[in-house]
Amino acid sequence: MAKEDKEIKCSFCGRTKKDSDILIAGITGHICSHCVVQAQTIVKDELGAKNSSSFNALQLLKPIEIKKHLDEYVIGQDEAKKVLSVAVYNHYKRLILSQTKTTGKEEIEVDKSNVIMVGETGTGKTLLARTIAKVLNVPFCIADATVLTEAGYVGEDVESILSRLLQAADFDVAAAERGIVFIDEIDKIARKSDNPSITRDVSGEGVQQGLLKLLEGSVVGVPPQGGRKHPEQKMIQVNTKNILFICGGAFDGIVRNIGSRLSTQAIGYGVNKEAASVDKDNLLQYVSPQDFKSFGLIPELIGRLPVLTYLNPLDADTLLRILSEPKNALIKQYTHLFDMDGVKIKFEKGVLDFIVEKAMEFKLGARGLRSICEAIMMDMMFDTPSDKTVKEITVTLRYAKEKLKKSTLNKLKVA
Repeated sequence: MAKEDKEIKCSFCGRTKKDSDILIAGITGHICSHCVVQAQTIVKDELGAKNSSSFNALQLLKPIEIKKHLDEYVIGQDEAKKVLSVAVYNHYKRLILSQTKTTGKEEIEVDKSNVIMVGETGTGKTLLARTIAKVLNVPFCIADATVLTEAGYVGEDVESILSRLLQAADFDVAAAERGIVFIDEIDKIARKSDNPSITRDVSGEGVQQGLLKLLEGSVVGVPPQGGRKHPEQKMIQVNTKNILFICGGAFDGIVRNIGSRLSTQAIGYGVNKEAASVDKDNLLQYVSPQDFKSFGLIPELIGRLPVLTYLNPLDADTLLRILSEPKNALIKQYTHLFDMDGVKIKFEKGVLDFIVEKAMEFKLGARGLRSICEAIMMDMMFDTPSDKTVKEITVTLRYAKEKLKKSTLNKLKVA
């Protein structure tokens, strides 16, 4: 038996059992731990080479195709969809251009078209970003600007944004360097004071200053596990030159800055025709870099977000369509949830109009629809799964009014 053990060798390198830490037995052969490690390295290198060359054969998605995909999930907001579709399309082209060299032609470097979106709460800023992520073949992450502070203070550093992108790319640096980042709540880092020398604004202007190098394009040292929890970790160098940044925020109060700039007063001797023709119900469509500066964004940051777009406030017709038309419509979601319990659910036409009416009253946008629907459906979703005799349910207008009246939502006061 001892003689038989000495004759066992690795089928790949010939090492004996004594020369290797572990010798794994197979059906017709053996493999040692050294060969396992070497094989793992070879496989990793081969897969990395495939991933890095995948964009050479990339078939470009045209802006119309990207917008068509957005239309399946987001109702309205055609202007914002067009802007985002073009920005993503140009980003794809920049990736291909950076990996292909033209011979005999003048090399032209295409600049990044970072985007900033402004719109009221519940109009679909984050939904647009999440929907774009579904159609992209590049790493995508959503970061929240509200948790960011200047380096050295309690909170997260701006480099943590790239940490999320690395996680989305499975820590493949080459893939992360061609990704897209959506920074939500960008308005929350607005400068708190017009005079920056009075006090140090670590969560406002300090964060804006830190974002400049990321948006412009530079090599940044990114802590893969977070900056302050593991200070001894090795930094990963990430080049942000080919990373597209899309920023979004509600910018509550910026309408006053726009109105002041447009001089929307419609009476008096100083009235001109341009001021009289301004759509006062949707002043966001006239937003300009000057308004962002007045709101509290520093000029250096605004200059690195050259593409501006806006989202229209949602009217009753749009909210009604949001309830039933998109692929992820609320009515379709509730229908599917009840189908899983073997129950068919129907809604009277008046119920949907009632939900929209209340959403307009609460001024919560599309998010208000979900809150109202949950208040109406809560008791039904609690009782129905346990009642095996119920096979079909019809939600009536009377039932909806009764449930919403008992809900705390009915006590919501709108200023």
